[in-house]
Amino acid sequence: MTAAPHGGDGGTPRTLAGMIWDAHVVCPLSGDTALLAIDRLLLHERTGGVALRSLDEAGRSVLAPAQVFATMDHIVDTFPGRSDDTLMPTGKAFLTITRDGARRHGITLFDLHDPRQGIVHVISPEQGIVLPGATLTCPDSHTCTQGAFGALAWGIGSSEAEHALATMTLRVERPLDMRITITGQLGLGVTAKDLALHIVRRLGSGGAKRHVVEFAGPAVTALNMEARMTLCNMATELAAFGAIIAPDDKTFAYLRDCPFAPKGAAWDAAVAEWRLLASQDGAPFAVEHVIDAAEVAPMVTWGTSPQHGVPLDAAVPVFEALDGSVGRSDYDRAIAYMDVTPGRPVEGLPIDAAFIGSCTNSRLSDLRRAAAILDGRTVAPGIRAICVPGSTQVKQAAEREGLDAIFRSAGFEWREAGCSMCFFAGGESFGAQERVISSTNRNFESRQGPGTRTHIASPETVAASAIAGVIADPRKLEPLA
Repeated sequence: MTAAPHGGDGGTPRTLAGMIWDAHVVCPLSGDTALLAIDRLLLHERTGGVALRSLDEAGRSVLAPAQVFATMDHIVDTFPGRSDDTLMPTGKAFLTITRDGARRHGITLFDLHDPRQGIVHVISPEQGIVLPGATLTCPDSHTCTQGAFGALAWGIGSSEAEHALATMTLRVERPLDMRITITGQLGLGVTAKDLALHIVRRLGSGGAKRHVVEFAGPAVTALNMEARMTLCNMATELAAFGAIIAPDDKTFAYLRDCPFAPKGAAWDAAVAEWRLLASQDGAPFAVEHVIDAAEVAPMVTWGTSPQHGVPLDAAVPVFEALDGSVGRSDYDRAIAYMDVTPGRPVEGLPIDAAFIGSCTNSRLSDLRRAAAILDGRTVAPGIRAICVPGSTQVKQAAEREGLDAIFRSAGFEWREAGCSMCFFAGGESFGAQERVISSTNRNFESRQGPGTRTHIASPETVAASAIAGVIADPRKLEPLA
């Protein structure tokens, strides 16, 4: 599963993603396309059950059940005491099909009441399913999250998932390599989410199309693993094929003793190989960007794309200031949909709801940082505030630390694990024209409900805004008496 560390043709230096690609080529096909071996295939009930059913209808079996993992996360509701009777019409069928298919084919399933259940991109790392040097796919666009572990991870469709189930291979066009180097260090109160939004704003929503983005530099090295996952998660908002960060001691410490990680002598041998996984000196990148971490400020979106971001203390941009990065019709539509005024500050906009959750920002460190802001404070009157842990393990760990009590005391709903209102496939949504501050990854029209207006930001900004009742900078909160 580990990529060979040596140079490619004639000793040509290779990128980290290139190493992993070369180590997994089963056979070259036409042009830059190859048949690639897949080490791990992840499924969830919204699309995984469809792939399993199609496989059955074609009379095929799962080639390597031990390498396939399924979870219930997208369609399940997150209310305490939940059952298979989901809020989504026909939702129960998705759960049933996935459950039956997983059992029939011998696939590991993290079912609704399994203590390992949770959002697919949260549970895979905490279970040690993703490993450095591996290829990992899932029918979900945010699979790039797991590139934070030095894996080549990308999202696929249901038909590709069916092919991978049957063969543990995929026909893939080789992506280009892009490196984004973050120099210096992030400032006080600036998070990986802010860095990600800064990059998407700078490069645009198509800025990494057909590329694997390698994040590098001292500011990236300084991030903990959960922050690295947040950064890689947002690479899909650049239209990237995937994202990747070279593994290091932080990576190994996170994975050590995880249930599906190697054990004993196999662990020692794996780490020795993983230490060789890094882009080599002189490796060719198709595109290079350098960003000074000192330039990054706490961010929030104003429009209907993740690239519509500004620093919290900035105004909604006038069209002319965007330098062609957004078309006129798209700009006008976003302004009208979000009901914001060009030239007016984003900070101070009244909100109706606050949401902390999603595969971007629902891990234990995210909840700890939000709870530190909420502790001793109360959500503003009339604000609906919801916190959804990313996994049952995260939820239980947070409860052992008393974080749930802090959220509840502040006025937040405390939920079961799942995707919840990152989007409203679970049957629950915010209301039309409601303005929501959210730690999720997308602010598309109606993403969190028909007509809902979503501003994405860090968990800290969501917590501070819930308290203030308006979009607020957590650094400016009045100190507690």
